[in-house]
Amino acid sequence: MPMTLRGARVVLRPTVPSDVPSLAAIRATPEVYARWRGGADLVAAVREDLADTGAEHLTIEDSEDEGVVIGMIQWSAEADPDYRHANIDIYLDPAVHGQGLGTDAVRTLARHLITDHGHHRIVIDPAADNAAAIRCYAKVGFRPVGVMRSYERGADGTWHDGLLMDLLAEELTR
Repeated sequence: MPMTLRGARVVLRPTVPSDVPSLAAIRATPEVYARWRGGADLVAAVREDLADTGAEHLTIEDSEDEGVVIGMIQWSAEADPDYRHANIDIYLDPAVHGQGLGTDAVRTLARHLITDHGHHRIVIDPAADNAAAIRCYAKVGFRPVGVMRSYERGADGTWHDGLLMDLLAEELTR
């Protein structure tokens, strides 16, 4: 059972069905939709994401404004012991971008994955042109590994590069 995690500025709690409308509204913002998409029915897209039993989904709240959903962070793990690691994905309401809440959410989840789940390595893969996300992840200690060429198809139908970043447990910034 997922637990509630508290960071310096955020609360990460298990996502519940009543979060779906708020998460769909965040996904509908142009900045988030450009990266996460989801078609015409974003409520259905969020529900489909939450139905993925291979990932843990946590709703992000600002600890100063508890109860207000500001985003979602999810993680999954590679179970093969020879390749064991975790990966993270996140989206945050653009209304709170630039306030350090995304950095705190990623750091809080990374700390949990290292401390409570014993992961020695975590990966994240922003779009190569998503400078704000890359800066956020670097503040936590993630380092670029390399560009994954033509990694993801964009809404315009063309392929775009992704940046593979990873974090080793000892590199996590406090």
